[in-house]
Amino acid sequence: MTTDTEIVDKLREMVNTLFDEYTGPVTPSLSANDVEQWDSLGTVQLAVMIEQAFNIRFSTDEIAKLDNLGTIAEIIAKKRG
Repeated sequence: MTTDTEIVDKLREMVNTLFDEYTGPVTPSLSANDVEQWDSLGTVQLAVMIEQAFNIRFSTDEIAKLDNLGTIAEIIAKKRG
C-alpha cells in the first residue's frame, strides 16, 4: 500500500519532469497558479502521468479538481484505498 509520503514523493518527481521550467519548491500546497507551465494541457498531461504511475483512473470531475498537489494526493489515496 502506498503511503501519503510516497504519493507526494512520486508527485514531486512528476512535477519536476513535466514542468521542467519550474524551479520552486514542490510541496502539497503547490498549485497551477504557482507554475507557469501548468495550464489546462498541463493538467491533462499530469493526470495521465498519475493514472499510469498509480494504476488509477480519474473522472472528468476529478480532473477539474486537480488544482494543487495536496488535493491530488488525497484523491489518489482514496482511489488506492
